[in-house]
Amino acid sequence: MSDLLNLRAVWGNRPLLSVGVSVLLQDETGRVLLQRRGDDGRWGTPGGGLNPGEDFLTAAHRELFEETGLRCPDLRLLPLAQGLVSGPEFHHRYPNGHEVYMVGARAHGHLPAAALAGAQPDDSGETLDLQWFPLDALPELSSNTNRASLSVLRARAGLAGLPLQPVPSPPPVGSHLLALRRLVGPRPLFAPGANVLITDDAGRLLLLRHAGTGLWTLPGGSLEPGESFEACARREAHEETGLTVTALEPLALSAGAAYRFTYPHGDVVDYVSVLYRAHGWTGPLTPQPEEVLETGWFGAADLPRPEDLSGALIRDHVGVWRDALAAQQGGQPA
Repeated sequence: MSDLLNLRAVWGNRPLLSVGVSVLLQDETGRVLLQRRGDDGRWGTPGGGLNPGEDFLTAAHRELFEETGLRCPDLRLLPLAQGLVSGPEFHHRYPNGHEVYMVGARAHGHLPAAALAGAQPDDSGETLDLQWFPLDALPELSSNTNRASLSVLRARAGLAGLPLQPVPSPPPVGSHLLALRRLVGPRPLFAPGANVLITDDAGRLLLLRHAGTGLWTLPGGSLEPGESFEACARREAHEETGLTVTALEPLALSAGAAYRFTYPHGDVVDYVSVLYRAHGWTGPLTPQPEEVLETGWFGAADLPRPEDLSGALIRDHVGVWRDALAAQQGGQPA
């Protein structure tokens, strides 16, 4: 939370996007490990915010050790369909009045029940107690983030999901990242968002040449507070291309030091991005003139050079499409 706390000095209590990870640990009987939180006295899963340059799994291991003193060798991120956290239901107001929309991922692992005897939380005061709980006998939970995460485990056990608490309506879509920039300058900021792979009937990939950088990129952009990754993908694809995408399939979640990007005017972002594949779209291609210099449909053999793509994130996301296409054709990734 240190980066968010730094922003609070200029942003106040207004909602911010909190990029973090929840750690779901189960013992040999299927019980889940919960911590009683120091801020509100309620229970939740271990976890917390990413540090600049961290990926989600690294943050999961770190947060688990800081809050419990435990290490989990088989900790893994859940599949995206179960593991993504985003949307208006993940609004949370802390006892001090700070408001956030939780955005991120869930990790899952196993430890024997006896491991709890060696738990040693750090001295930050975040963890008041640690206990194993059966999924059908859970204590009072701290937030919708925890309710939704435990519902994932309950579904696996054949139990009904937990009801979510009501939340306020999210703020209208605006330009959250630009508003922050006006207050904090070019310093690194997390930029959670989404990109979309859109292909035509010939299987060619749609790329856009960005007006700000002159480089080729995928349709996509940054989340607004209260927006889900999928809603962001749909909105940005429509704003930038005029196309309305139909079914969206999440393919990859990217975060970490490799995805820091510096814009020509000096602003620095740490991208946290979900890549979606569009299974169908409608409408005419009408690129947004303020952001898009030109559009192009590209086959695997005629993609722009790597240096003409907009940074490591777009290179890797285009690589996901290229490798999947090669696998479909029975060849090797390029």
